[in-house]
Amino acid sequence: MGFALFVLRRILVTIPLLIGISIAAFAIIQAVPGDYVDNWLAVTTAQTGQTLEELKPQAHALRERLGLDRPLPIQYLVWIKNIVFSLDFGHSFVYSQPVQDVIGLRLPRSMAIAITTLIVGQTIGIMLGIFAAVNQYKWGDVAATLVAFLGIVIPKFVLSLVILYFLAFVWHSPYIGALYSPEYQIQDSFSFAKLWNLFLHVWPVLAISIWAGQAYTTRMMRGNLLDVMNAQYIETARAKGLSRGRILFKHAVPNALHPVIMNMGGRFDYMIKGELEIAIVLGIPTLGPLIVNSVAQRDMYIVSAIFLMVAAILVIGNLIADILLALLDPRVRRATVSGGA
Repeated sequence: MGFALFVLRRILVTIPLLIGISIAAFAIIQAVPGDYVDNWLAVTTAQTGQTLEELKPQAHALRERLGLDRPLPIQYLVWIKNIVFSLDFGHSFVYSQPVQDVIGLRLPRSMAIAITTLIVGQTIGIMLGIFAAVNQYKWGDVAATLVAFLGIVIPKFVLSLVILYFLAFVWHSPYIGALYSPEYQIQDSFSFAKLWNLFLHVWPVLAISIWAGQAYTTRMMRGNLLDVMNAQYIETARAKGLSRGRILFKHAVPNALHPVIMNMGGRFDYMIKGELEIAIVLGIPTLGPLIVNSVAQRDMYIVSAIFLMVAAILVIGNLIADILLALLDPRVRRATVSGGA
């Protein structure tokens, strides 16, 4: 009952946050002068040669049909209602398609890369942190610390540019700027050959994101574990004659993991932004290049939809991190329930 109440409270807290995010996303649409009808007028006059005066009745009817003549609060309520009940994020000016169709292919790619790098990066960071703490001030600690610091101080876009240079001018790699080679583009069925071909195209994104993602976790895990190993209950466990491995993995590591798990929601944010940054440099067709093109061409429905989706995913990621922390440490959910009572 306590855990269910904790989850319910955390979900209720996220609702006002999601509403605020949706208002900010709607404000992005309104920030740019003009609307869909203005864009339609510009395209239609260029393609048909008709004047604005001739198209004025059609534009008025279109603006009424889309609800663009209504007050902004009403437009917001209609916009958010369409999103919630029919996943309708509006219409793309540039692609002449519903926004959800334009984003539909790219969002899963970005999310798959971000989740993969989060899981692998955090796992490597935790393992390196444990290794560094166990070998404090030895060569293993120095090596793990060096790897972590390099991952922190070297910007991801610099690594992306370096890898891009080697791919293009040194290795003359054909795996640049796409997810698949031409022979796999139209292949719908799954095969290990297609999966391997995908890896050959996206491995720079995975490698850079994982290296950057493990860095902070390594430092955090090392510091947490060293603090826990000096705690009184660890000294008591040693006095009882427990083995070093039992003390480390049964008592010390689970307690040292608490801040790491609590920080995972924020690391997911870091992974998504890192994937977007790297994909822009390498030209991988995920959300990153789409955001840049949409901003440059003022396709604000796509920009606002990406902002809304990514922000909502980050909020949900933080919610999942809180739930995992509560599962690991009952004191968290007890403190939340008693504090809210």
